[in-house]
Amino acid sequence: MRSELMRLAIVGTSGIPNNYGGFETLAEYLVKYLADQIDITVYCSSKDMVSSFPEYNGAKLKYIPVTSHGVFGILYDSLSILNAANQFDKILLLGFGGGFVMPLLSKATKKKIIVNIGGLDWKRNKWSPTARKVIKKAEELLIKNCGYVISDNIGIKDYLLKEYKRESTLITYGGDQAMQKEVADESRQQYPFLNSNYAFIVTRIQRDNNINLMLDAFSAQDQLPFVMVGNWDNSDYGIETKKQYSGKPNLILLDAIYDRDKLDVLRSNCTLYIHGHSVGGTNPSLAEAMYLGLPVIAFASGYNEYTTANEALYFSAAAELTEIIKNYKSIDRKNIGNKLKEIAEKYYRWERIAEQYKQVIVSN
Repeated sequence: MRSELMRLAIVGTSGIPNNYGGFETLAEYLVKYLADQIDITVYCSSKDMVSSFPEYNGAKLKYIPVTSHGVFGILYDSLSILNAANQFDKILLLGFGGGFVMPLLSKATKKKIIVNIGGLDWKRNKWSPTARKVIKKAEELLIKNCGYVISDNIGIKDYLLKEYKRESTLITYGGDQAMQKEVADESRQQYPFLNSNYAFIVTRIQRDNNINLMLDAFSAQDQLPFVMVGNWDNSDYGIETKKQYSGKPNLILLDAIYDRDKLDVLRSNCTLYIHGHSVGGTNPSLAEAMYLGLPVIAFASGYNEYTTANEALYFSAAAELTEIIKNYKSIDRKNIGNKLKEIAEKYYRWERIAEQYKQVIVSN
């Protein structure tokens, strides 16, 4: 009976069903593969979610009336943890937001909290210097007080060991939700660039994803148009950046696309996939591109090299990316894509990842 199952709360996401975010994607696939074996409740922000379903895919959804974005994310995560503390056998906390409430919890509650901080948010240049210090302190309190730690990239695992002397279990993200899609006539009419070669990226529009660097690089060449899909209207930075680069040759700036089929058409048929993330562990959009067998050109962050097992091409400056694009026809794109797909099929499948999470959840 379901009442006999272990009760797990997933805290730290905006909620599910997912619209883009990495932690949201993780939560959604853990629910898909584990909800019949574990009694899962996912905490959601009623301010962020368009829908307000009581359940999704076999998991219960509990809503907190605070946004998960920006500085309020710390309040949102803290309220969620406090609410979940005495109701669940285990709590999976995604992100840094609950750090400040951790010292207030009982020893028994701390012990049952499993943490995945994702990337190193305090390094993101979208935050002010003060905010970075606050986030770094939250991370420290979280890692020192929680019961168990998961890292999604070997770079994060090494960082946690060096910075906090804390061992963690390495579990990556999945990419097999991305599907190869044929281009229909309707799609060609809506997106004329599908009729020729193009580079593509789907990303959050924030500075640490090297948005300006990539746009500058593609503006400096005329070999290949660049399609960037992102949440341009969600921040002053996004609005100003779109205004600055709109109308420039070779740049096609599209608003966020939440229809996965439509997104897969654009993504799976690109000539090159560009990845600009500079901070974080295994990024879901990169894992998806790899699973699709796309030739990836990624920012040389260290984390991206780990994720791609050094089988992609890399850039660290706009001039380097421009030079790669100018010579893209000489790149063995098929070979790169095939190698990345082999890696993704081995390491970045959600069913495998969910089973790894299950082992951590039930045995710790």
